[in-house]
Amino acid sequence: MAEGWAHALKSDRIDAHSAGVSPCFVHPLAIRVMKEAGADISGQYSKHVDELEGLEFDYVVSLCDYADSRCPVWPGQGKRVHRPFEDPIHARGTEAEVLAKFRSVRNRIRAFVDGMPENLE
Repeated sequence: MAEGWAHALKSDRIDAHSAGVSPCFVHPLAIRVMKEAGADISGQYSKHVDELEGLEFDYVVSLCDYADSRCPVWPGQGKRVHRPFEDPIHARGTEAEVLAKFRSVRNRIRAFVDGMPENLE
């Protein structure tokens, strides 16, 4: 969702890439709630950090504690920043409750991305 918001809100200032230490899939509910908010992430896919090898970054931002603990050092340049968000994939409950969790995380990530890059200092 963060990459999608960066493309939707900050493409003139931020060249965003997302990857993980244990990539899986882009959750269908993430695609759904982002589409509700006007951001299409259906073309995004989960990448491994190795796919970004050789790229230089000003910032390397981890958004979950798992990634932060597995990737304490990023090879290359770039200020390391950790801003944890709850992973909505772990939400339990009715469909409405799970969707509400995805929407909540979506909205918090949007606010975070909207404040970038100033809020990374």
